[in-house]
Amino acid sequence: MNFFPWLTIIVVLPISAGSLIFLFPHRGNKVIRWYTICICLMDLLLTTYAFCYHFELDDPLMQLTENYKWINYFYFYWRFGIDGLSIGPILLTGFITTLATLAAQPVTRESKLFHFLMLAMYSGQIGSFSSRDILLFFIMWEVELIPVYLLLSMWGGKKRLYSATKFILYTAGSSVFLLMGVLGIGLYGSNEPAFHFETSANQSYPLALEIIFYIGFLIAFAVKSPIIPLHTWLPDTHGEAHYSTCMLLAGILLKMGAYGLVRINMELLPHAHSIFSPGLMILGAIQIIYAASTSLGQRNLKKRIAYSSVSHMGFLIIGIGSISDTGLNGAILQIISHGFIGAALFFLAGTGYDRIRLLYLDEMGGMAIPLPKIFTVFSILSMASLALPGMSGFVAELIIFFGIITSQKYLLMTKILITFVTAIGMILTPIYSLSMLRQMFYGYTLFNTPNSYFFDSGPRELFISISILIPVIGIGIYPDFIFSLSVDKVEAILSNFL
Repeated sequence: MNFFPWLTIIVVLPISAGSLIFLFPHRGNKVIRWYTICICLMDLLLTTYAFCYHFELDDPLMQLTENYKWINYFYFYWRFGIDGLSIGPILLTGFITTLATLAAQPVTRESKLFHFLMLAMYSGQIGSFSSRDILLFFIMWEVELIPVYLLLSMWGGKKRLYSATKFILYTAGSSVFLLMGVLGIGLYGSNEPAFHFETSANQSYPLALEIIFYIGFLIAFAVKSPIIPLHTWLPDTHGEAHYSTCMLLAGILLKMGAYGLVRINMELLPHAHSIFSPGLMILGAIQIIYAASTSLGQRNLKKRIAYSSVSHMGFLIIGIGSISDTGLNGAILQIISHGFIGAALFFLAGTGYDRIRLLYLDEMGGMAIPLPKIFTVFSILSMASLALPGMSGFVAELIIFFGIITSQKYLLMTKILITFVTAIGMILTPIYSLSMLRQMFYGYTLFNTPNSYFFDSGPRELFISISILIPVIGIGIYPDFIFSLSVDKVEAILSNFL
């Protein structure tokens, strides 16, 4: 038993150290920025240290557990713990947040508040990935919304207030369903509320009630990891947000919804999940094709990338719905893989925007000649996004395909149909990725303009791109690293279904 409160420190450090930013005397942005980056790095190093030395890989149970009474009056506990499912997302959060803080160099207006919000977001994300108490999960889920709203409405594009309002309406509206589900599970069947994940996992509900809970949680998580038809906030939000915020949105925020689906809907409500999973598979297949074909029609570069990430989340939903070892492992790998790729694509779109101040694809063209480095990295990451073999996206999608085919739950005809539909989606992905590359980098549009001298990407931007590129290629070549984290946990989750 490990008595040092690792997770509490990891969760509380960013937001408490971030609140000290307001005490800084002078208005220098540089100090504030480096202070924030150092805090992010410290947190990432602490997390890595705790995982390397205090975490056993082959144990599917909760580890690094902490359990403190917080508010005695209504049985409210401060419970943290991690297992194979939450390690990947927590490390991804630390990594992407550090890089996003480094990417936020162009932000000079109200920089104290900006960096504080980045750190507050960091705390909320890690808190929701590592909480062992459903009510604490809900609170962390909410802590995470307010910074995003402010980051959107203060540092966004022209239509920022519209998209921020849309974001908060969707996510706060879905949180009502989440809260109802949380309270329902906590208060059911006992005299005193029991919000502990372990007690809820062993609890059995009447089927009708379990289906009601399931629908509530499903709506909440479907807004967050956008499942059509609840995805319409995402393209607006991504189209308007500053690109460092976009990195956090695409890299981590969308993954929280998928994590919740596995953590709550699969673990706590297995009977309802086995009823709903064919619907999830069909939704995922429709979403892959729908979002890929919508992405093709977008003029706005950021919106095109946003729809591509909606399309990739379809694979994840299919993996969760397949109820097979391989499918769920593939979904967890897709969480990590798309977290890197989505963040990198938004970062590169933002650096391009910093240079030429254009967001519409039909006004761009010929960027490859003045900006060769950006062109190279963007091409490589677009290939990763369209699942080129040797990149992480390929492994994840391939394993999800295996998961559909090996699933025990479905008839052969269903499996063939779903595989066929997702394969069409995989053909549509290169079409929009490559047409995006062609419209941005080839042709002569920008080359003819006077003052056509642009700075190519500097060392900071190259560093960020390459730091994201290394894990993408690394996971693509050796995906066993991620599987070794999650494989025992996945078996433990699926044992409820057999």
